[in-house]
Amino acid sequence: MERWQHLDELIHADINPHEAVLLECVTTMVTNLLFDYGGDKDPDEWDYQAMEQAINAEIQSLIAACQRCPAKVVLVTNEVGMGIVPESRLARHFRDIAGRVNQQLAAAANEVWLVVSGIGVKIK
Repeated sequence: MERWQHLDELIHADINPHEAVLLECVTTMVTNLLFDYGGDKDPDEWDYQAMEQAINAEIQSLIAACQRCPAKVVLVTNEVGMGIVPESRLARHFRDIAGRVNQQLAAAANEVWLVVSGIGVKIK
């Protein structure tokens, strides 16, 4: 199912504990939320602070839902902060917001893995 808002409605306590939930991909979700909240305005006019607060509310609801869910929940995201500083204002804000979202998710997770070229390294 393709959806990027109110995921807490899909990840709930009634899911069979023998099932698994896969959310692919958190950074795409952040991108979709940014453009949804930005509407038709020019990205240089967006209120990134307000947008990040709204995204954080979505992430906190997602974290709470994952913690209540008896099934194994796997979230896949991209590490976008390892490259050069982006040229555009939008790209810089996206990188920063996505990085802070990843930090929140990692702090709440039982396990965190970094996978590069098919090789996984357990971080937490």
